Amino acid sequence: MEAYRITLEKYAKSLVASGIPARWNSRDINVIYAAGSRALACLENVVHRNSLGSSHYFKTVRILVPDNLVMEEILLSDLDTDWMDYRHYPYTQGIGDAWVVAQSSAVLRVPSAIIPAEYNYLINPLHRDFRKIKHNGVEPFYFDKRIKSISTGNPASPGEAKNTGSVRTKKPPAKEA
Repeated sequence: MEAYRITLEKYAKSLVASGIPARWNSRDINVIYAAGSRALACLENVVHRNSLGSSHYFKTVRILVPDNLVMEEILLSDLDTDWMDYRHYPYTQGIGDAWVVAQSSAVLRVPSAIIPAEYNYLINPLHRDFRKIKHNGVEPFYFDKRIKSISTGNPASPGEAKNTGSVRTKKPPAKEA
């Protein structure tokens, strides 16, 4: 499987995690975020950046995850109905942090908050199988000048989460004899 990460050029040479908090991880919990398509990676950048800046500073990193690698996933049905709301970051961060600490897989497939029928992939660089995941090349990336960023203001404080969510193991396909 190939996943994609659009990042600043200076971070495109290797697979590294910043430890910066995001939807599925708290501060100092290292997770590498990737998307299931280049288009989703672009959308994720657009919604998470205040300013896209000069497009020539961005690159698409192609990440190769072996098909036989155990991957876990979070299903939409496992999540609270309003998990996508920014105010519920502590809820989703708790799920992601627990996955990192458990060290049960190197990759966690999660629904995209932008397009829940599509998926992002969290990669745990501290997992023993991380070495099997390969940096598969870098491509130039340019944000189309017609893409606009929409701001809705500051979100309210985090609300109470009802569903604890769960991580499911997705086993590699069986090999034919």
